[in-house]
Amino acid sequence: MVRIGKRVLARAARFNIPTGYAIVQFVKTGGLLCYAVDVADMWRRAASYVDRILKGEKPANLPMQAPTELVMNLKTTKALGLTVPQTCLWSPTR
Repeated sequence: MVRIGKRVLARAARFNIPTGYAIVQFVKTGGLLCYAVDVADMWRRAASYVDRILKGEKPANLPMQAPTELVMNLKTTKALGLTVPQTCLWSPTR
């Protein structure tokens, strides 16, 4: 992680500011949450898109993909005094 990211994380923690990121690594190192793509899933989808294009489908007709993963750091939520609704909690089985 770049130095500026570490400084943002440190200041957010110091002043109890909830923060959101587009990169999961920030959440793993203390950020509050990230809404982004699941990279492994993105590669799987890319393969199916290539297959569809090679079979003649126009790229403009393929649906746009949206972020698919919401990641929260529960230690950070507790430190900020936030309550996470039970419906947002999920335990990965992979």
